[in-house]
Amino acid sequence: MALTVQTNVASLNGQRNLSKSGASLATSMQRLSSGMRINSAKDDAAGLQISNRLTSQINGLGVAQRNAGDGISMAQTAEGAMQASTDILQRMRDLSLQSANGSNSASDRDALQKEVSALQTELTRISETTSFGGTNLLDGTFGTKKFQVGSQANETIAVSLGSIAANDIGNNTKDGAGSVFGAGVATGVAIGGSGTEVLALNGPSGSTSITATAGDTADVVASNINKAGTGIKAEATVSVKIGKLDGAETATLTVGKDTFDLSKYNGDSKKLAADLGKAGYDATFDKATNEVSLTAKDVSGVMIVGTAASTVELDGSAGINTGVMKTSEIKLTSADAFTVSGTGVGTLLSTGGSSALTSVGSVDISGTDGSKAQDAIATIDAALAAIDGQRADLGAVQNRFAHTISNLSNIEENVSASRSRIRDTDFATETAQMTKNQILQQAGTSILAQANQLPQAALSLLG
Repeated sequence: MALTVQTNVASLNGQRNLSKSGASLATSMQRLSSGMRINSAKDDAAGLQISNRLTSQINGLGVAQRNAGDGISMAQTAEGAMQASTDILQRMRDLSLQSANGSNSASDRDALQKEVSALQTELTRISETTSFGGTNLLDGTFGTKKFQVGSQANETIAVSLGSIAANDIGNNTKDGAGSVFGAGVATGVAIGGSGTEVLALNGPSGSTSITATAGDTADVVASNINKAGTGIKAEATVSVKIGKLDGAETATLTVGKDTFDLSKYNGDSKKLAADLGKAGYDATFDKATNEVSLTAKDVSGVMIVGTAASTVELDGSAGINTGVMKTSEIKLTSADAFTVSGTGVGTLLSTGGSSALTSVGSVDISGTDGSKAQDAIATIDAALAAIDGQRADLGAVQNRFAHTISNLSNIEENVSASRSRIRDTDFATETAQMTKNQILQQAGTSILAQANQLPQAALSLLG
């Protein structure tokens, strides 16, 4: 190479390499000081985009875990209030059972009702004041809310809560009306009608249709409804007054599968009531009217068949010649609202449509006998079932939230590891790179200094 003064190629080369090693050293120091391999798009444009997407997912997963934790806390708050309400309902049930006992007087039942009234008020107060973060949970305004439990849109879990106020829980019912038929009744006390009757049920657990033929009795239809699994309970019940036993009867009283020969009672209605009670039926004797009040469950009905001399009456209809009967009515009950429709509603039930709520707020266990208390027990049992159903849903969603949190935590861990491999600095590698660049800087500086001295050789030629 020629010896020149104007152009120092060796120096230019040294400067270029020194600049290059300096830039590499600056990059290594930036990565080591920030802890990130990618500090700007120039470091790795594709890696920057991928790591930013992963960062969004990681941040979202962290928020989703907190959201799910809030969901658990809210569900626990609601369930705690429901436990208190359950305790109240259990106490009300105990009071109802106590009031139903025949040893209580009217004043005793009035005293028991005072505590029931106080408990009804407290039940409503709990529903109105239970809240979470300013949101009322159990007064009926909560409805259904969605909890964001994922890092992407619409990854939610829905939670529903209903009111547990005294006036909003109880026994949803729809009653039929047992029919009284005179002469020409058929053995078996069928529902009547012709052809087939279709009863459409829409209950809390599903919808279905029950088909009954003209020969089916009320207890058979009720059994079929119970087997349908719609969440609606059916019961065939008959209530009737038996009167005008005069001692000349040769008639037979049929209740379900039991028969009673009225001729042996010689007009003694009190003894008939006692025998009906022994057979497991609810029967009472009214001395003032000389009548027997009979209520029987899970039977097709009550029928009296006698001779022309028989004057025995069922609800005022005499059993002359071929007899008189009263069919059972079908009573439908559920802890939740339901509807009934179809072609057979007029035969099997009094009307179709929606069920009616007998609320806990209307429970009254006072009175001269225990009949109100008996009704109260059914209402409270339905209310307990409704609250238990909501608590079961809350328990299930709490477990779901817990599993969701576990899954989110696992995903967050793995996604964080993936982002780390893309974005974070490998200190072992980068330290080695920095050391290399530092050595190159030192060597480059030294060589540049020597290269800058090369033009001075020309002076020796001039001298």
